[in-house]
Amino acid sequence: MYPDDLPDIQFTDPDIRFDYHEATSMIERYSAFEDLLNANSAKGLVMPGSRPHNPRNMIPVTAKASASQTASLFHDPEYPKALIAVIPAYNEELTIGTVVLRTRLHVDHVIVVDDGSTDRTASVATLAGAEVLQHPINLGKAQAMFKGFARAREYNPLAVVMLDADGQHNPDEIPELLKPVLAGKADLVVGSRFLNGKNDIPAYRIIGQKTLDLATNAGTGTKSTDTQSGFRVLGRRALLNLDFYSEGYNIESDMLSHFAQRGLTIGEVPIGVSYAVTNGHKKNPISHGLDVLSHIIGLVGYRRPLISFGVPGGVLTVIGVFSTLYSVTELYTTGDFHSIMFIGGITSLVLGLLLVTTSLILNSLVQIVKMDT
Repeated sequence: MYPDDLPDIQFTDPDIRFDYHEATSMIERYSAFEDLLNANSAKGLVMPGSRPHNPRNMIPVTAKASASQTASLFHDPEYPKALIAVIPAYNEELTIGTVVLRTRLHVDHVIVVDDGSTDRTASVATLAGAEVLQHPINLGKAQAMFKGFARAREYNPLAVVMLDADGQHNPDEIPELLKPVLAGKADLVVGSRFLNGKNDIPAYRIIGQKTLDLATNAGTGTKSTDTQSGFRVLGRRALLNLDFYSEGYNIESDMLSHFAQRGLTIGEVPIGVSYAVTNGHKKNPISHGLDVLSHIIGLVGYRRPLISFGVPGGVLTVIGVFSTLYSVTELYTTGDFHSIMFIGGITSLVLGLLLVTTSLILNSLVQIVKMDT
């Protein structure tokens, strides 16, 4: 769906979700934005905060582009879009227009993946100037992102920005996230909410996020301060290494784990965040955190068995040894036999040795798999 393919909207249409004045205001702002783009293009200027374009890679912008001209912008390989933003959206008609318009100030092209929305998310995003891809049903954030990344790769971009559609991320911070990637210093840049001491983050979120960070870092070997941040920039190497599977909100952790395993360079820059989003959050933070945590634990068990099995096994072994020795020592020195402690110590010792042995075997298998790949 392209901007020029949008059918004429009658303000008396019973399906419209905003009144006449809101619709008129939106269209006027969009028209003003297009006029500014046209004026700057005619002068050879670029929008504030955007990357200077190579004139050979630009299509002249006319006052009124035809449908065929607009379509060619999305398909003609002669005019690559160097900077692309991919935004997954599910029932975000209230915020998607603003997010797209503000994002377009800093990138060459915006792709919105409408993940089975039942409102006018797709129409508003198209009106704001985004290319819209649609899922017939809600498949989750990970699948929406993979669909957007696949489309973005067709343009052979230098970098792809990923951010949320609900307005919690500030598109004006895109240039800062782009800098390390465009300078060749990082393959993936994560916007960290915890590097910026000015963010007002609820205490329960901090506790939950730090727990997920600890688990993710233990499983991936990274040292990220915000493993769950959805505001990121992927360079070309990262775009060529998106051959992993993920579901729902696990994509952030899975991406870090996969890229770290492939030896890609991962960087961080501080970002702001706003939790006072118009449409609310799609999932309860507690259930979201528990889902991600359970996935991370499984990931740690698969990727780093020495941690998931070896560490608990080592602890149980130590407890078993001390409990058994204490019971035997008490028996010989005082004549008292602590049967419960002795049995518990032997049980802990056996279980601990089994876990340690299992971790060593699984770790050997992991190393074999790594060598084969």
